[in-house]
Amino acid sequence: METRPKMFYLPDTMANWPWPRIISPHYEAVKIEAEAWFRSFKAVDPDTLKEFNKCDPEHLQVICEMMNMTVIIEDTTDKSTAAGARGIVDIVLDASHNPHKTRPKGEHIIGEMMRQSSARMVQTMSMTCHSRFVDGLATYLRAVAVEAIDREQRRCLSIDGNFKYRRETSGILPWLGLCAMDVDLPDEVFYHPAIVDIVECAADLITVDNDMLSYNKEQASGIDHNSLITAVMLELGLDIGSAMGWAAAYHTKLEERFTNGLANLPSWGPSTDILVKEYLDGLANWVRGHYCWSIEVERYFGTLAMAAETQQTRLVPLSPSVQ
Repeated sequence: METRPKMFYLPDTMANWPWPRIISPHYEAVKIEAEAWFRSFKAVDPDTLKEFNKCDPEHLQVICEMMNMTVIIEDTTDKSTAAGARGIVDIVLDASHNPHKTRPKGEHIIGEMMRQSSARMVQTMSMTCHSRFVDGLATYLRAVAVEAIDREQRRCLSIDGNFKYRRETSGILPWLGLCAMDVDLPDEVFYHPAIVDIVECAADLITVDNDMLSYNKEQASGIDHNSLITAVMLELGLDIGSAMGWAAAYHTKLEERFTNGLANLPSWGPSTDILVKEYLDGLANWVRGHYCWSIEVERYFGTLAMAAETQQTRLVPLSPSVQ
């Protein structure tokens, strides 16, 4: 007997998030440049490109390019063997550390993409911020290589293990670090436990939203073993709808933790406190921006029309699984 539902309800996790959807005044101009740069490499297959279609201007361009890099790293390694993913990781790491080094002939185009983006990044941010980003990127990429092994072995994690794992494999933490491009915070502030907790909270909020919104696509492709929704279903014995409800409730707890963390920050003096607020507001806006991007484009819903309909009805038709 058929036990899979025909559709499931997608809770609106961001209904009460205090930071609204805002479009940068530089968006249209930067979008043209960043998109042209991305397309010039012809680095993705037609299906991925079809999905792709679906701040300070220089800083905004760096962020746009790095988010494009995330898409291609994710899509390339998701389709690779563990050995292939390891090779991609090594290329990206080398290019990020050596932005002025000519890439080897015949190398995957992702190396030149990362080299160009890294070279632009070095010119637009402080050495401190760049060093932190590269360190975070290395952690992310090594986790991606491990994820490829897990994918081959179909290894599923616990709920707690999933959050810790996804902070690394999703690439969220290095990207959130880009929110500090304009604010050169000293290490004792940037790595203060109160700040670190808020950053991890933002990362977990993004993980919850990402895994809820991407679940249908990932289960249809047979790569949902690292999804939070799958972890919740397996660990708690829930169906899809109940797992979505659990995730939404946990999202609410994370929201409270985030706002409480902001309200109880220590002070480092007026001038530093202003920079801290700017940085953490950037994190909060990134949480909102990631959600809006994920639910408004074709990547997870097939078409813009389907994405728009999902926002209205919150109902998602469950796609057939390859498994």
